[in-house]
Amino acid sequence: MAGTFTIHAVQPPIWQQLAACNRESPAAFYPPIGAEKKHERLARERVAKSICAGCSVRSLCLDQAVANDERYGIWGGLTADERRSLGRSA
Repeated sequence: MAGTFTIHAVQPPIWQQLAACNRESPAAFYPPIGAEKKHERLARERVAKSICAGCSVRSLCLDQAVANDERYGIWGGLTADERRSLGRSA
């Protein structure tokens, strides 16, 4: 006899719903699978950072990334290397 169960949808935090990147392709914020040339990476990161620059929840995003040790992608306008540098200088 099969039991019944309920599925509850998990909503992202409100700041994620308000984030400028929420309306953009994740491709700007994360590297592609496989190789990416340096000039391609820099161009992709510039696009992502320009989106983050105008985001009203940028600081919350960055806090989330630092608190959870996000190792990939642009979060709060910073790359993973830039976020690691923040931790060393703090």
